[in-house]
Amino acid sequence: MALNYVWISFFIISFIVALIKLIFFGDTLVFTAVMNGMFDSAKTGAEISLGLIGIMTFWLGILKVGENAGMIAMFARAVNPFFSKLFPGIPKGHPASGSVIMNFSANMLGLDNAATPMGLKAMKDLQDLNPVKDTASDSQIMFLVLNTAGLTIIPTSVIALRMANGAANPADIFIPSLIGTFISFVSGMIAVALYQKINLFKLPILIFIGGFVALMFGLYSWLGGMPPQQIEIYTSLLGGIIIFSIITLFVGYGAIKKINVYEAFIDGAKEGFKTSVMIIPFLIAILVAISAFRATGCMDYLVNGIGSVVAACGLDTSFVPALPVGIMKTLSGSGARGLMVDVMTTYGPDSFQGRLASIIQGSTETTFYVLAVYFGSVNIKRPRYALTCGLIADLVGLVAAIFIAYIFFK
Repeated sequence: MALNYVWISFFIISFIVALIKLIFFGDTLVFTAVMNGMFDSAKTGAEISLGLIGIMTFWLGILKVGENAGMIAMFARAVNPFFSKLFPGIPKGHPASGSVIMNFSANMLGLDNAATPMGLKAMKDLQDLNPVKDTASDSQIMFLVLNTAGLTIIPTSVIALRMANGAANPADIFIPSLIGTFISFVSGMIAVALYQKINLFKLPILIFIGGFVALMFGLYSWLGGMPPQQIEIYTSLLGGIIIFSIITLFVGYGAIKKINVYEAFIDGAKEGFKTSVMIIPFLIAILVAISAFRATGCMDYLVNGIGSVVAACGLDTSFVPALPVGIMKTLSGSGARGLMVDVMTTYGPDSFQGRLASIIQGSTETTFYVLAVYFGSVNIKRPRYALTCGLIADLVGLVAAIFIAYIFFK
């Protein structure tokens, strides 16, 4: 519903501004520019979506191999000691525990299509334990907020969109996005833990957090003193090594488990093709609306207004054009995806703004959408503090993404 209002507002505000420019400033070309921009954006949206088919087909095929080989189940067992401490309200051995872990495992591995059904199943299992059916339980809130924080090891769709937009090395945002999504995840976890008075100073939690912190510190120590061009080279190299290693691991483990790796790949690849085609209307819808907003100058007014405030504070304004991506991400993943594409189209996929928009997209999640879908699926009417904690995670993730982009690419 929120995206509906935002989408309508893009057109109405653009039309009013165009009328003002025509009537009061004599700009007789403004409506022509708007229409040409809208038609071009519709074409661009279709081209980008079709350009995704190759990478999405390949990647979902590889992930299907890993799924059939049991990699998600193995990953779930590995993280079980950590997640069990965050959900003290789930009895040991209850089905909800397995559903929660499987959902997070799928999210971390980038299995979006598998993660959502698993998430809905987990929410239903948690609802079975909920004594007040119309009010979110502590476990449901923790589950939802950690979902909105969106810890994802591989930002598949972001890398695919960067490739479709002609980035020289689409995976160069892999390490920055991993750091950003971890910071967002931990901030959401801490926010909920403070509300629920959960002691985070337990060994499995400290090992999980400490491992990631050590990884980030190691990366910073290694890359911190290098010039941006050299950081880009090493970041791209490390991202490529990790991603190709995962691909090889999935295929190799599938062969060891004696599954038909080729058929599993084809099954997943079919899902990738469907996913690529399915996003065409969503991407075109938001790109056309943004084009109208930009052609009338409204986007410039918004960005310049924010930039003026930032400049008045004595700060660099290079990050400002990417801010709308972070703002939209709390409302809609498809809307933020469209804004990210718009930033890459306007400034270039390898520009600082294009990379920052990609990191933001890969570091935060759609809080309002996740809250509506997950709580709506079990008829929760009172979310309590879930929205507050989810927005805290989004805000921290956005700020972290900006700082990370400056460290790696500025």
